[in-house]
Amino acid sequence: MIFSRRRFMASAGISAMAGLAGCTGAFGSRNSYLTPIMQSQYHNVVTHWCDIMLQQIRDQRVPPPRAAYNIAMPTAAGFLAANSIMQSYDDPFGIGPGPQGADPEMAYGVAFATAASEAFQQPFLAERMDSSHGIPDGEAKSLGAAWGRKVGLHIVKMRTRDGSQPSKVNYYLNRYKRRHDALQWTPTGPLCSAKPGPAFDSFSRPLFPGHGQIKPWTMGRTENFRTAPFHDPASPEFAAEYDQVRTLGAADSRERSADQSEIAMFWEDGPWGITPPGHYVLIAIQVLQDRNLSFIEWARAMALIGMTQCDASIQAWDTKYSHDVIRPETAIRHRAPQFGNPDPRVERDGQWRSYIPTPEFPSYTSGHSTFGAAGARMIAHILGTDAVRFSHQSPDQVLWPQLRDITRHWTSLSQAADENGMSRIYGGVHWMRDHMVGMDAGKAIADHAHSRYFRPRV
Repeated sequence: MIFSRRRFMASAGISAMAGLAGCTGAFGSRNSYLTPIMQSQYHNVVTHWCDIMLQQIRDQRVPPPRAAYNIAMPTAAGFLAANSIMQSYDDPFGIGPGPQGADPEMAYGVAFATAASEAFQQPFLAERMDSSHGIPDGEAKSLGAAWGRKVGLHIVKMRTRDGSQPSKVNYYLNRYKRRHDALQWTPTGPLCSAKPGPAFDSFSRPLFPGHGQIKPWTMGRTENFRTAPFHDPASPEFAAEYDQVRTLGAADSRERSADQSEIAMFWEDGPWGITPPGHYVLIAIQVLQDRNLSFIEWARAMALIGMTQCDASIQAWDTKYSHDVIRPETAIRHRAPQFGNPDPRVERDGQWRSYIPTPEFPSYTSGHSTFGAAGARMIAHILGTDAVRFSHQSPDQVLWPQLRDITRHWTSLSQAADENGMSRIYGGVHWMRDHMVGMDAGKAIADHAHSRYFRPRV
């Protein structure tokens, strides 16, 4: 065989593609998030790309707020590309009509991959090829691919200056004023790392202090969704919540039941896995799969869920850094004497530890509760009911091998969302007010988005 530069490049390309093929697991494999929860006859181009996205969140260890951001852009781009061809729903982003005769599923996959490539900084070459294999070659496929790329690039450009870039830097940069009283958040101590195996990191910088100033997808002005202040630390309400989390959320708690301990671990969803916003994408796919949704209805559902999960992250992080409230771990171990609370239950315990790792950012409100309420409420809007029975095992068990073979069951979407939020009380990392106010915010975000975005064309 005569060796040439052309032949070398061709063989190198094949080798590279072979390596890329292992980046994400196909449906049916152990790496696929959909394998345990989805029947094969319901798998489609939308769930195919959502599975790839969820695996990237896990494999790149994307933190929850950034995971929510990364979910929104590709799910929105895919829907907008397909919908502009099919003209099934309103278009609030001004995409305009797509080319006649273009294949909408091809457009969906290319637009999704184009936006996901920017969000995750991955080319998804093998995944793009795999996605397009089932679509017959021809003009419709070519038109769909070209239109999908155009729409995907449009969405990428639209979000280029949305405030997301500075949020990657874990410095305040004067975006939010710090509070100067006993409730001021300070980094949690060296007992609160969350990593498989030995972990020595401590006193991490606050996570994404600028995330709350990203331009929302559906909320309009973030300030319109900002919540009321936290409790006065000298109040009876604070004393009751202090006692609740101190007794229920301690690592060695005798008050927390076995079921509550399981709940705390089951919903932890840390950055070594699917994360809370990813978990609600997975729940949506699980409960929507047998509801006879058309392709464009699937695309719309995932776009609405993706955009509202992103807005939930923006609202929660804006509230966290606006109010700057201490975590229970720091309050109980160090700060209790400074609160001036006359209730004897508000006492310092220097040996107290939270049951699950305390996150490295302010407490109020709970991101878990906001994500869960927004996700559950949007799924309920799509289905027309909250009364959905479902069950599954933890999608990630890297940190919690105790969860292997454990299946949890729910009778409604809102029950699952409340359990998700309460897991943070049982885990000792949030106050009850964080959960309750976060739930209200998540519901409001979903209600607002569903009433205004992607309405059916008359």
